[in-house]
Amino acid sequence: MRWTTLCIVACWLLAAEAATALSQDARSGDVAAPATDGACVTCHAGRDDVLAGPMATRAAERAFARRAMGRDGDAFFGAACAGCHVSGCRDCHDRGPLAGPGGAPAPCIASSPHGRVPDSTCLRCHQGYFTGWEYHGRAPREDHERYQRGPVADGVRYLKMLPDVHQEHGLGCVDCHRVHAPAGAPNVKTCRDCHPSPSSTVPEHAIAAHLEKMECWACHSAWAAQEYGTFVVRPRTEKQRQAFESLPEVGGWRRSAALRRQDAPPLGLDARGLVSPIRPQFVLLATDPGRGWENRLLAAEWKAFFPHTVRRGTVTCGGCHANPRRFVLEMPADRIYDLPRDGLPLASWWDQAGQRVTNGAFFTRERFDLMNRRTPQYVREHLRQWQDLLQQGETSSRP
Repeated sequence: MRWTTLCIVACWLLAAEAATALSQDARSGDVAAPATDGACVTCHAGRDDVLAGPMATRAAERAFARRAMGRDGDAFFGAACAGCHVSGCRDCHDRGPLAGPGGAPAPCIASSPHGRVPDSTCLRCHQGYFTGWEYHGRAPREDHERYQRGPVADGVRYLKMLPDVHQEHGLGCVDCHRVHAPAGAPNVKTCRDCHPSPSSTVPEHAIAAHLEKMECWACHSAWAAQEYGTFVVRPRTEKQRQAFESLPEVGGWRRSAALRRQDAPPLGLDARGLVSPIRPQFVLLATDPGRGWENRLLAAEWKAFFPHTVRRGTVTCGGCHANPRRFVLEMPADRIYDLPRDGLPLASWWDQAGQRVTNGAFFTRERFDLMNRRTPQYVREHLRQWQDLLQQGETSSRP
């Protein structure tokens, strides 16, 4: 069964918690860094730092599985998280032999074309709901076999979406991400490293609050894959097993989702207190007849993140202002899905009650109301934005 069908709650969207969980588990002796390729670190001292980090130890995944699943956490972790994490240098740099012809030492992969890790290597693991796939314009499909159609990457079918503008211009993952950054050094380039002075001729940039209180990607992320209501079911009888046999199976559980979307992500606050995209890190519900569980809410956790879908002009003013659902503040009168009527313990997927952001916070109703005051500057820039759009339309329609 392909990797994405084996991903469960323990292995999705957890990078933000990795450092904290790693330090806690490492102190308890619960996590041991895997063995590395000794020949590599002989010359490249310190390059085994990745093997003590989240890509190898999977401490955050283990911590989440235990937090959400209790006594079943380790079983979930063991069933789902063994095949997609780093265990040696060559997992990322090369998959060739460790020795050359006749037993001679193999050429140093770091000085060869393989030393620059291609995107295809990253996307072997960073696919589905891991950040990475969307950079190349791929969104995960529903798990059920009836939805398995369309283009294929690494044996997995996906929805074709708009890629990131940087990918279209030839930039790869390693152009921004430094996996082997020295201790204390930044391991990723920020938008301002390359774009230090946003143009004030753009209406949105003319509003100081946008540049001071928002991450760039809050406006410039065109879309993000989101999953609402991740369900896991443990069949106990043969009839139940037959009913759920078409769904992905992990550790005796079957999984599905209530709703998947590929549109502009909701907004909240990240760890820096800036407006940022957020998405469910899991809204996890479990059904186990043996325990008397039916849609039991095990986790309702969101995460601030950076969708790698940067584009120009992704939303208009109304995409954020006067749009409470975008901030997980959906009004009862606007609800499409009646979750309580379906026996679910949440009022809405976009209602903050009973949910939390693990690495930030939700936007408050008071701040949302303040943001929607129609100040003279707001009206002026709103009109300028629409004037620009109309002028672009006139230009594009000319023969």
